[in-house]
Amino acid sequence: MEAKNKILVANIGSTSFKFRLFEMPSERLLARGAVERIGAPQGAWKAQVGDAAPEEGQAAFPDYGAAIALVEEKLRGRALGGLGDLAAVGFKPVMAKGISGTQLLDDRVLAAMEALYTLLPAHNPPYVQAVRAFQARQPELPCIGTFETAFYDNLPRARRRFPIPLEWETKYGIRREGFHGASHRYVTERAAEIRGTKKLRMISCHLGGSSSICAVRDGVAVDSSWGMTAQSGLPHNNRVGDFDVFAALYVQKIAGLTIEQMEAELAKNAGLKGMSGLDSGDIRDVRAAASAGNADARTALAVFVDSIRKYIGQFLVELNGADILIFAGGIGEHNPDLRAEVCAGMEFCGLRLDPAANDAATGREAVISAAGSAIEVRVIPTNEEIIIARNAWEKLGHGRAH
Repeated sequence: MEAKNKILVANIGSTSFKFRLFEMPSERLLARGAVERIGAPQGAWKAQVGDAAPEEGQAAFPDYGAAIALVEEKLRGRALGGLGDLAAVGFKPVMAKGISGTQLLDDRVLAAMEALYTLLPAHNPPYVQAVRAFQARQPELPCIGTFETAFYDNLPRARRRFPIPLEWETKYGIRREGFHGASHRYVTERAAEIRGTKKLRMISCHLGGSSSICAVRDGVAVDSSWGMTAQSGLPHNNRVGDFDVFAALYVQKIAGLTIEQMEAELAKNAGLKGMSGLDSGDIRDVRAAASAGNADARTALAVFVDSIRKYIGQFLVELNGADILIFAGGIGEHNPDLRAEVCAGMEFCGLRLDPAANDAATGREAVISAAGSAIEVRVIPTNEEIIIARNAWEKLGHGRAH
């Protein structure tokens, strides 16, 4: 019987299912695509197998099971005989109660994810639903997840703690966590590979619809911008980021909001969207509005940049300097103006940007610091999916794929 050597990486959103199919351990990308607007009356899909022309279309996808069926149909006979030919499906779930690392997503782990539905209402439910849909369709297929928290499992305790009653931490597990772990791991490992050593102090900026910054020493995460949930840290597209909890309580009381209403406001109508007053928190829309004279949009961008600089400054102190500053994620990879704003005025620590190199670096690996800069600044397009595939392959007992 032929050994199974293909990993399907499933990136699950609240209404989407993006996928990549890898051959392991070569890590050759066989296919990619996405199903969007799951649960809506009309959805859309796109798929590309190998070097063939991309295909796309529209159809209704009432649930993840329907999306999975479409993906299997598009891959069958071309990159895959069927789901039964897979070695595993790899996921990057966000967080589970008392569980981290890379795990087989069995009933015990899914229950631990379900226990945090209140904390992660936009993240955990769709992941659990998608895993159960795969299990229903192919019961023997291993579903393996690397939790976003995994990269931060060795954070010093002092950088995990909140200034709260000790009982809240010991009894309820209230502590700082970390997310975007696969992205920060990939770009810092890639930077170490380029430099030929892990003995580096790195600050990784994953900037996108959801944004975070991570401090890494010698390949190990030592701090991050996150709090306990994915609503914390930097301002996000429409999620609040860092915010005074007593201000939230005050607004809830005077506005007469329920807990559910307050949760919705902070998770859906805050961040860049909330600050700008626009219907969208997409940075492209906010920048367009700012360019057109919208003062609130300009302020929202300034708050975003200042927040990034604040954490970079904190991590420079914690790391006693830095060797590499990395920009990744949709915003980090494609916005030279924002990168320039973040790096402005950092001559005090020896960081100098090369304006021409920065302007030319869009969506590709590049050094954008000037010659002689004490801190090397790089753009490294992230690849979370390959980290998930590698970890799933290793979990199956094959050893490290890279």
